[in-house]
Amino acid sequence: MSLPRSWVGSMVGHTGNVLNAFTGFFIIGVIITAGYLVARLRLVGEGAATVLNKMAFFVTMPALLFTVVSTAEVSLFFSWFALVAGVSALVTAGLYVVASRLWFRTSLPDTTMGAACSSYVNSNNIGLPVAAYVIGNAQYVVPQILVQVLVFSPVVLGVLDLSTKGRVRVRDVLAQPVRNPIVAATGAGAVVAVGGWTVPTMVSAPLAELGAAAVPMVLLAFGAALHGHRPLKAGTQRSAVLVATGLKVAVMPAVAFGLALALRLPDELVFALVITTALPTAQNMNNYAARYGRGQVLARDIVLLTTLVSVPVILALTAVFHH
Repeated sequence: MSLPRSWVGSMVGHTGNVLNAFTGFFIIGVIITAGYLVARLRLVGEGAATVLNKMAFFVTMPALLFTVVSTAEVSLFFSWFALVAGVSALVTAGLYVVASRLWFRTSLPDTTMGAACSSYVNSNNIGLPVAAYVIGNAQYVVPQILVQVLVFSPVVLGVLDLSTKGRVRVRDVLAQPVRNPIVAATGAGAVVAVGGWTVPTMVSAPLAELGAAAVPMVLLAFGAALHGHRPLKAGTQRSAVLVATGLKVAVMPAVAFGLALALRLPDELVFALVITTALPTAQNMNNYAARYGRGQVLARDIVLLTTLVSVPVILALTAVFHH
């Protein structure tokens, strides 16, 4: 496919060499490997993944999300980039639900996890370095983060929260944003950003420090969870894993590309949207699955496979856009 040469001129100066994309993935791989070795060598005893997941879910992830959202530019909340990213995720998740209904019927919590894994991109720990090295500007992952933490996370966590209880009550629905620390922190951050307020240093500084531990902690937990786990083994939901993986790394970028062209967005935004939507599934999904005890193997396999497959996909897309 021949692409406008303006894309070449606008991007090459920022990205340098396509091989820079390896840097972000290398960092992630090292941290995941460290988590795997911690579990394999039993350096902290049994249940390392469980402890790390709980710390991330209740402490470090809420701190990180509040820090990111509360300091974000309000204009990013309502940008075309955020709209395309959100619609692309919604379409991809919807396609997974359809495939699940027609091909492999699963419970509501498992279907929710599969749909989320097929559309929730790793915009933090992989997205930030990839955006910096491949796109040339880390700001392009911020709209992705905002869409996911403000819209998709509350929906996914809400469905998981309510469906795993076996019954739905109005008061549970109303209390869900307060009871879930990730949703509560995200909502509080959005209020601060929209209000134009500045969080006192005595509050923001410790939250920033805690938030800095979130990404490595989630990656370590994911690596620890891989110990003793063989992906796509007999008896697991292979069809669901393969469908979600294909939707995540191929269909979602294609949808974003089509929408961006239809809206006549600038070349830089088209490239950024394709790359950010081609990012692998976020390790947060493994964290969510572990928290609710549903779809754990499914989430673990999808996160692992999309992480592996997205490397050549993103490198190939970068090469094509620079051709």
